[in-house]
Amino acid sequence: MRHELEMPVNPPLEPLNVIAARIGGTLRARGQTVAVAESSAGGLVSAALLAIPGASAFFLGGAVVYSRRAGKALMGLTAADMEGLRAETEPYARMMAARVRDMHRATWGLCESGAAGPSGSPYGDAAGHVCVAVAGDPERDAVHSRTLATGQSDRAINMDLFARELLRQFDEVLQRGSAAAL
Repeated sequence: MRHELEMPVNPPLEPLNVIAARIGGTLRARGQTVAVAESSAGGLVSAALLAIPGASAFFLGGAVVYSRRAGKALMGLTAADMEGLRAETEPYARMMAARVRDMHRATWGLCESGAAGPSGSPYGDAAGHVCVAVAGDPERDAVHSRTLATGQSDRAINMDLFARELLRQFDEVLQRGSAAAL
């Protein structure tokens, strides 16, 4: 599923810890687990989930995949894996979400890949561009992805917004009742 959205910054957004607490409670209640691959959010998604007391019941691991070298070292990516793909796209985010899920044998895999700023990416994406993806059970669940643009060039603001968007999307998927444990 593909959505391209402009992401407003001015309306108040739910804090990361509030979204993460709701997700943690849902995962714990269902006996489900999650693994995370981040790039431009720099570990904020993992940190938000790990800040929840009892996170070891649902958080299996994460990686900040900020470069090709990190992709190879942390995710085992090969040239063949990347053929026809580039970072900061929905196909890449979906592939990475599924890969981190499979590598950790988790119920869910999450990924974000974007350009936090202040300038755009080497791929030509503007600052504030991000693709997020959520992968669940490959036999039952679609891989959900979105492309968003914040319209901001402030790095710290974008990192926070990217992390919130990935967690918000994951929370939506969980609340819709998608996944094996239902």
